[in-house]
Amino acid sequence: MRVGGRVRAVAGRGLAQPRLLRSRPSPRFPLNSSIIQAMSHQTGIVASQDLRDFLGRARGGDVRLIKIAIDDGTEMLVLADERRPEQAWDAEYDALVQSVLEPEQPCYLLYRLDSQNPQGHEWLFITWCPDSSPVRQKMLYAATRATVKKEFGGGHIKEELYGTEKEEVSLSGYKKHIKLSNAPNPLTAAEAELQKLKLNEVKTDISVDSKQQTLQGVSFPIQERALQALQRFSKGEVNYVQLSVDLDKETINLEHAKKISVAELPRCVPEDAARYHFFIFPHSHEGDRLESTVFIYSMPGYKCSIKERMLYSSCKGPLIDTVEQKLGLDIARKIEIENRDELTEDFLYEEVHPKQHAYKPAFAKPRGPTGKRGVKRITKSPGEGGGDD
Repeated sequence: MRVGGRVRAVAGRGLAQPRLLRSRPSPRFPLNSSIIQAMSHQTGIVASQDLRDFLGRARGGDVRLIKIAIDDGTEMLVLADERRPEQAWDAEYDALVQSVLEPEQPCYLLYRLDSQNPQGHEWLFITWCPDSSPVRQKMLYAATRATVKKEFGGGHIKEELYGTEKEEVSLSGYKKHIKLSNAPNPLTAAEAELQKLKLNEVKTDISVDSKQQTLQGVSFPIQERALQALQRFSKGEVNYVQLSVDLDKETINLEHAKKISVAELPRCVPEDAARYHFFIFPHSHEGDRLESTVFIYSMPGYKCSIKERMLYSSCKGPLIDTVEQKLGLDIARKIEIENRDELTEDFLYEEVHPKQHAYKPAFAKPRGPTGKRGVKRITKSPGEGGGDD
């Protein structure tokens, strides 16, 4: 047990007196006493009271640049220099930052940007540690970065920049740092090929009722009138929009945009042509009044040509993606019908709120009879036993 810096055995436990193990410097890698001292002070360096008071005032925005250094005598964080704002932050960045940097002396810089967050002005935290500075200084400044951020307030710091050369902490170096931070992670050739395959693969959900799209659809341009009608539909100005595909011009056109009831919906569906329908289905479910957006794709069987059936089927997926992503429509159900008489209120309700399959317990094998079953009989084959003649 260590008590007051000394090591002694615990009384009454029969433990042998432990020995202090003293580390010996390796002849191959000698330890400098200054480095050992710097390592022992890596959590003991704090900011002076004058620096704390100045940082509290500087958060208000009157200061553009703050230079913080570690005083060799007191081993405390002190204010080394400051600069007041005169121009925009990027206009005077290089002139202010480069003027306070010393070739062999590390320091911390807090540079105020013109942007703000809920806590106040945003700052850029720069750690300047040139390669030519002594090893002890590098270790001290590297171990005290967290202390500086804590004293100033991490919520005010927008970006952190570390530099060993003046070019790295210049305005162009800062912009390059931002660009690299926002760039995607570099990938090897194998990773890039795998990512490309994942983007191009078709997601499948195999089940009894699943309908899979094996080929990518055809995206026809949507006419302006049709887009305006869909926007009115998303705002609730109309509750029914009917779209058609122009087979010659290869565009998606508007047929109808109006307010109708559920009973009027079947009469709006043509019997001899395919159409896309967007309808807001008002209904009650479990005591709540709901309005669900339903997409209906009507294709009256073989009354349409093969080309019409193929184009309508191919344009359906891209049209739904456009409506959901660009217009923000939340389609509750996608329905495909052949006969317009199917569109009853009960049919729409069951499509929007399908019935859950009832739980069917597994067949339970009946238990056998309880109690004694009698004496087991021994059967013998003929000629095995010696019976009476």
